[in-house]
Amino acid sequence: MAAPPDSTPAVLACGEVRTCVLPSLQPLDARAATQLLRLRADERVLVSERPNLYVLSPQTLTGIDCRLPTADGAKVRVVGTVVVRAALTEGRVLQTNAHFRAPAEGPDHRQPWGHYLIRPGVVEPLGRLPAQGAAHGILRGGRPGELDLGLIADSVLTPLVRHPLLDQQVPFKRSRRTRLRWAALRAPDGRGPSIEGFTLAEDDLRTVLLHVPEDTEPTAIAALCEDFALHDWLLTTVVRLMDGRLGPVEGPAALAALRPAVEHLLHLWMPRARGDRTLRGLWDVLEQDPGFTRQWDNLVQRVRDRLALLNALPILRIPTGEKT
Repeated sequence: MAAPPDSTPAVLACGEVRTCVLPSLQPLDARAATQLLRLRADERVLVSERPNLYVLSPQTLTGIDCRLPTADGAKVRVVGTVVVRAALTEGRVLQTNAHFRAPAEGPDHRQPWGHYLIRPGVVEPLGRLPAQGAAHGILRGGRPGELDLGLIADSVLTPLVRHPLLDQQVPFKRSRRTRLRWAALRAPDGRGPSIEGFTLAEDDLRTVLLHVPEDTEPTAIAALCEDFALHDWLLTTVVRLMDGRLGPVEGPAALAALRPAVEHLLHLWMPRARGDRTLRGLWDVLEQDPGFTRQWDNLVQRVRDRLALLNALPILRIPTGEKT
């Protein structure tokens, strides 16, 4: 029997998304993707075919009892469960997202595990929660012994990329996993959702701080951040593929450089294709700064121009007056 929905108001939601290319020479179809993402036998895998193939796993839970990272080093012990889910886009791009929500305060003493298990995805502090400090602490990253959502996301991602269904042949090089850490605080009464900061850090780390209305579902925030992470990964990967390869290179070498982007990635760009409609407007912030789609469109146009030039070169080399 499913647990009743928990109505405890949350003042903080946090998560981390890991994104990578699936190690399979051919993209998985819907049937194979469903088999890959069947993380639990008692819940079905969700499949959407419009506007592109998107497969979402059931949620799994990871129990935690540890300190929470805080910006000022305050010692806050939290107990509860972290939700993890996996998604596969067009049979090609794999993501896992570990996230939780937390109330403003919890019991003074640790409760039996049954108390936490009927509140899936809720992490309760022992005492009061410094929501602002915890949000910035999560984004900064914890110290040893503190909650690490990235490790939890990886604990689902790692067995998926080693699944027997996959041939372990990466379809293109110059691709690495990216990490997006996100934190969402409650917006002031009467205010809509907003992005307070989006950063591109070293080591393929991105962070985003949001403010959302109190009644926003954590799963909606998680889906939005997965969409951010997916498109950031696409942009990052195409930039790497094209790095130094759009210069004066001709023939097979030039085509080999452009082929992975054209065959595997360019058709995946669909910001706002899914997710809560009340949060989709936050994409406008990223379109202004750092300008996701503006940079993407520029890259795509450069690839197309390069392909057009390569196709035209044999014609341009025909001497004047020579018949074809």
